[in-house]
Amino acid sequence: MGCFTFAKCVMVVVSLLIFAKDFLSSWALPGLMTYGKEEVFTDLWNSTMISFRCCGFNNYTDFSESYFYEQNGLLYPPTCCRTPAGYPCVEETALFSHVVGCYKKIVSLVQRNIILVSAIAIGIAGIEMAAIAMAIYLYCYLDDKAT
Repeated sequence: MGCFTFAKCVMVVVSLLIFAKDFLSSWALPGLMTYGKEEVFTDLWNSTMISFRCCGFNNYTDFSESYFYEQNGLLYPPTCCRTPAGYPCVEETALFSHVVGCYKKIVSLVQRNIILVSAIAIGIAGIEMAAIAMAIYLYCYLDDKAT
């Protein structure tokens, strides 16, 4: 029985990740056009790309026609290329660097930790159920005392 429950849980997580990609891409891709212009957004993407060793949402092409790309002489962010520091990240270098997008890295992280994520979700659900049971008990107990 546990195997079937786990399979259902995995199917739900995968479905959510597919839905999340559409939702996140509708937010992230237009936002990447302002990369380099808005400091908070740029810092958020920089920390994400450095932490996950990724580039953009899908790959380096997400930065094509972005503010950063146009203002820096058709260069991509340094995280999009696997080159020594100081070398410019041009399209050819980014293409041959094969740096994957951050969405794939995050999905991979979730897939590697699916059991931990499931255990945490089940633990939270258990706490919630216990709280609901306690609230029902207290409601019934206090109702009996009032009458």
